[in-house]
Amino acid sequence: MGGHGRVGPARGGEPALKLLFAGTPEPAVPSLEALLASEHEVVAVLTRPDARSGRGRTVSRSPVAQRADAAGIPVLQPRSPREPEFLEHLAALGVDCAPVVAYGALVPQAALDLPRRGWVNLHFSLLPAWRGAAPVQHAIMAGDEVTGASTFLLEAGLDTGPVFGTLTEAIGPRDTAGDLLGRLAVGGARLLVATLDGIAAGALEPRPQPADGVSLAPKVEAGDARVDWALPAYVVDRRIRGVTPAPGAWTTWRGERMRLAPVDPAPVDLAPVGPPADRPVLGAGEVLADAAGVLVGTGDGAVRLTSVQPAGKRMIAAADWARGARPAPGERLGSP
Repeated sequence: MGGHGRVGPARGGEPALKLLFAGTPEPAVPSLEALLASEHEVVAVLTRPDARSGRGRTVSRSPVAQRADAAGIPVLQPRSPREPEFLEHLAALGVDCAPVVAYGALVPQAALDLPRRGWVNLHFSLLPAWRGAAPVQHAIMAGDEVTGASTFLLEAGLDTGPVFGTLTEAIGPRDTAGDLLGRLAVGGARLLVATLDGIAAGALEPRPQPADGVSLAPKVEAGDARVDWALPAYVVDRRIRGVTPAPGAWTTWRGERMRLAPVDPAPVDLAPVGPPADRPVLGAGEVLADAAGVLVGTGDGAVRLTSVQPAGKRMIAAADWARGARPAPGERLGSP
């Protein structure tokens, strides 16, 4: 992984910048950890309000809030960063800069104007590619071979601000969005600290993003994660990996939703082998369970299922599922 080293010395051993850290999910935690270990001073954390989750609908704090609690750092959780009370609190903090990693809400201009050095966003793509909420998922689904992370000066537009620095990361042929995001979160944390070091030292100026190469990465909803078996096998593979672990790929089986782990896209020869044909060509979504595994037809060939999660049950090996489900000849995944 490429990236930045440290930029600029500490100023007399004192914290170089007084910071408000804004972030919410698990991928933001490595950045908070890195900042807590740096020469900078995190005086407060901004995160999304506690939310109900799970079957018990229990109230849970965000991963960033939990880490801030453990460190004894004040946690701010406005319903919106537009709230006057939050803006007053931010002004009173007098922070130099506000690093942001996946906070999850738009920051209004009134808040952007308060820190002396602005808000510095760590975004998990090589901008201007994949601006938006789900850059890692879209990079995998598009079949990109390389992605990365960027730090940029936050402004009112969607991930349009000038860039301070980048790092690159190869996308492996079996990477899921979770795998890739985990690596970028760790490397990106180092990039974010290096960026703040450079800003503190007066050695780093952001450069405008190029006008060419812009692509958008809107949030991936559950409906987007439904598998379309009529697509080519390599596209099915990419899309499933791109939505793993969240929101999670799914299809239907006998009218009920079934979640899917990443499939094995290895080419499968389904041509008839002599009369009678023991390996018929499978239509899109058609299931065949035999010694080769549990195969599903796509728009061009087939993929092997690895693990599935039938409605109301846990994730199990596809072969175990097939033994119980006993797919009939011609039966298909994805049918109503």
